[in-house]
Amino acid sequence: MQRDLVYRKRYLDKVRPFIDKKLIKVFTGQRRVGKSYLLFQIMQEIKTLDENAHIIYINKEDLAFSHIKTAEELNAYVQSEKKSGRKNAVFIDEIQEIDGFEMALRSLLLDDELDLYCTGSNAHLLSRDIAGALSGRAVEIHVHALSYFEFLQFMQLEDSDKALSLFLKYGGLPYLKDLPLQDNIVFEYLRNIYSTIAIRDIANRYALRNTQFLEQLTQFLASNIGSLFSAKKISDFLKSQRISTSVAQVQNYAQYLANAFVIHKVPRYDIEGKRIFEIGEKYYFEDLGIRNALIGYRAQDRGKLLENAIFNHLQIAGYEVKIGGLNSQEIDFVAEKNGERIYVQAALSINEEKTLEREFGNLLKIQDNYPKFVVTMDDFDGNSYDGVLCLSLRAFLGWLFEEGSVMNAG
Repeated sequence: MQRDLVYRKRYLDKVRPFIDKKLIKVFTGQRRVGKSYLLFQIMQEIKTLDENAHIIYINKEDLAFSHIKTAEELNAYVQSEKKSGRKNAVFIDEIQEIDGFEMALRSLLLDDELDLYCTGSNAHLLSRDIAGALSGRAVEIHVHALSYFEFLQFMQLEDSDKALSLFLKYGGLPYLKDLPLQDNIVFEYLRNIYSTIAIRDIANRYALRNTQFLEQLTQFLASNIGSLFSAKKISDFLKSQRISTSVAQVQNYAQYLANAFVIHKVPRYDIEGKRIFEIGEKYYFEDLGIRNALIGYRAQDRGKLLENAIFNHLQIAGYEVKIGGLNSQEIDFVAEKNGERIYVQAALSINEEKTLEREFGNLLKIQDNYPKFVVTMDDFDGNSYDGVLCLSLRAFLGWLFEEGSVMNAG
C-alpha cells in the first residue's frame, strides 16, 4: 500500500457512493493518467472504512501475474485469494490484457463477499464488453490527465503564469511529480509513453502492419489541433505530402487513437438545427505533454494549446463537448451537462478590435440565455461584453463546473 499519495478528490467523490455495492467499478483512460494511482487511493479508503477488509490486487503489467491470461484463470486466482467471512475488495489493473475478462467479472459479481474494481486503457473494448456483457452491473468512471489545479497540487507550485506555461508544455501525467521538469527528461518520458500506447494498445491489438502511417497521422493531428477536418480532407492532404492512404484507413487509424484515449474526436453541432453535422470534426489530445513531445513546443502553437486546454478542462468537469456551427460562424465549444449548456470561444488575444468583435459577436448571435465565455491568453478577466464574460485561461481553469452551474473557485 502506497503512503505518499496525492489525493484526487473529484474521482474519489465519484466512486464513494459505489463502494461495497454490487456493481463493477470500471476506471478507463489513457495509460499513465493515474488509474492505478487511483486504485491505491480507493484501497486506503476501503481500509479506513473497514480495517478487516481484505485487498486482492492484480496488476497485469507485473510479471508476477503473467500466469493470469484467461477468464478461468482470473476467476480461479480470485477465489484462491479470497478470505471467507470478510469483505474482499478485488482490484484488477489493465484488465483488457485478460482474454474474456467480462465472463470472469460476471461470475465474480455473484459472490456477495467480493467488491470489484478494474482499470482499462481501451475505450472500444471496455464500452463493448462492459456495456454489453455486463449491462446494468457496471459503472464506468473516466480518468483524465491532471487538471491545471491538480497539476499545481502534484508539482507543489503556486498558481502563476509560469506554472500555467509548464502545464501547457508538459501536460498532466501524474508521474511528472517524480521527474525534474526539464525538456530533455520530460519529453523523453512522454515519447516512451506514446510508444507504449502505439505498440501495445494500438498496433498489437489491431494487428497493424503500417505503424509508420499511425505515426504520420498522429503527428498530423498534433500539428492541426482545433482544425476542422473530415477523413477525406485528411486523406487528400496526406496524399499531397506523398503519403499514400485511403479515407477508410484514416478513419480506422484515427478511431484506434481515440480508443486508446490519445486523442478525442469532437463532432460539429448545428446550434439552430439542433443536429450533428455528418461531415467535419476536430481532434484534441488527452495530454498536451505527449502532443508537444511528438512535434515540439512551439510559440506559433499557443492558440492551439489554448483551445486544447479549454476542451480538456470542460471534459474533466463532466461536460459533453461539441463544436458549434451557427450559419457560417463557428462556436469553438458547446458544452452540456445535466440539461444545462455553456458556450466557450477561444481567442489567443482580444487586443484588436476585429478579434473582439468576431469572438464576442459570434456568441451574441446565439439566441438563448445560457452562459457564454471568451477565454484568452491575455492577462484580462472578470468583465463582460454585452453579457459575454471574458476570462484569461488561468481564470477559466480555476473555475469549477458542478451540477451544471458555473461557480468561481477562487
